[in-house]
Amino acid sequence: MDFSIKAFDTKNTLAAAKAGCVAVAVFENKKLSAAAKALDQHGEISAALKSGDITGKAGSTLLLRGANGASVQRVLLVGMGDDEAVSEKNFAAGVNAALKAFASLGCADAIIAFPVAEVKERDLAWAVRTIVIAANEAQFRTDSQKSKKDTEQRGVRKLAIAVPAATPQVKAVLAQSIAIAGGMDLTKELGNLSPNVCTPTYLANVAKKLATDYGFDVEVLERKQLEALKMGSFLAVAKGSEEPPKFIVLKHNGGKQKDAPVVLVGKGITFDSGGISIKPGPQMDEMKYDMCGAGSVLGTFRAIGEMGLKLNVVGIIPTCENLPSGRATKPGDIVTAMNGTTIEILNTDAEGRLILCDALTYAERFKPAAVVDIATLTGACIIALGHHNSGLFTRHDDAHDQLADELLAAGKEASDTAWRLPIGEAYNDQLKSNFADLANIGTPGGASITAACFLENFTRKYTWAHLDIAGTAWKSGAQKGATGRPVPLLATFLLNRV
Repeated sequence: MDFSIKAFDTKNTLAAAKAGCVAVAVFENKKLSAAAKALDQHGEISAALKSGDITGKAGSTLLLRGANGASVQRVLLVGMGDDEAVSEKNFAAGVNAALKAFASLGCADAIIAFPVAEVKERDLAWAVRTIVIAANEAQFRTDSQKSKKDTEQRGVRKLAIAVPAATPQVKAVLAQSIAIAGGMDLTKELGNLSPNVCTPTYLANVAKKLATDYGFDVEVLERKQLEALKMGSFLAVAKGSEEPPKFIVLKHNGGKQKDAPVVLVGKGITFDSGGISIKPGPQMDEMKYDMCGAGSVLGTFRAIGEMGLKLNVVGIIPTCENLPSGRATKPGDIVTAMNGTTIEILNTDAEGRLILCDALTYAERFKPAAVVDIATLTGACIIALGHHNSGLFTRHDDAHDQLADELLAAGKEASDTAWRLPIGEAYNDQLKSNFADLANIGTPGGASITAACFLENFTRKYTWAHLDIAGTAWKSGAQKGATGRPVPLLATFLLNRV
């Protein structure tokens, strides 16, 4: 979809606009938005609202054709609740309702003329970003591996967003929003691919393609190089599979040469059977989504590449499969991580932390300003937070921590929220082993926390945060599919650091 920003600052400019459809907001108390008033020159919109043809309830719609003799062919009235304060929820409901209505129309272009500067506790930038991401989501398709593709055009091909003034700042926000939406698309595409296609080698090739397209530096370490680096923990997970492991390093050199980079580390288990500690059969197909941390790093790199972000960013992706075989790691095995820590593997299904700990040790060489790892790490995080918030963990368990504050604020700004959970020495006690420095699972209770504590042991030389996205990276059921989260959070976090 092609997006544009259009300034409609007087009632005459909107009425004179040429478009197949223009969507305007109306409210439950029978009031019209400014844009609706601009098009209500002969009173048809007011009459429709007063007669009850549309209630104004958030998400309700009514299509008027040829209203007021305006240049637009159709006017779509969209309910947005109580006009005393347009809530974030009601605005989003109105946007989604408009996009759904557009999908049933035959017009090629449309204008959304909503009260973008009047959403409670939100700014115009948030409204523009919400419209772009929702529109992109409405166009997204999951049929890439079907023999017969859905060739039907869904909705309009060109969408203009009406704003009070098309300033350079607003146009920059639009460009950033388009880039973030594109990054989400890549993350969703990778997550949805079948695991026999989206292998570690496939992810490495995607990284190389991104490097070619956007000028990133890229390096892919192979098994012999990983052995030389003594990544015994990562290689222990890869042992059971015929697919060769890959260790992907992407570099975006957008800042000054001397500036310390932000490092993003993404868990890339392209299929997780659980290994010898094999998972139950039902819904095991969804373990193709265990690489969504890696996918989010690649999606974020696509976004920052399109934005030309003036910041140094490094992406690290350890990727392999976790399968049972005669060579696979067994419960009770002890392996040695890259930093010399010995780990007793009590459960081979706690493999994400085993590949991440070596990646987090590798991150030290970049002398980073901050490191954020992203992983579909624990089902326990879903139990704790459901599917609304990603879990956020940082080293310091005090009320104020700069990195945690930055990530939480970015999530709120991007409507891709996280919730902070504690870590600390009390939880580290649950990881003690009689035979090794650490066990790879803790004693019962707080499993998402003890997983984060395990990772924390490998991050003592830099500022670090962990995002557990097990509940937010994909949806199950009728809407099964990757969500593209937390690309908006990560991209906004990086933008705010420029």
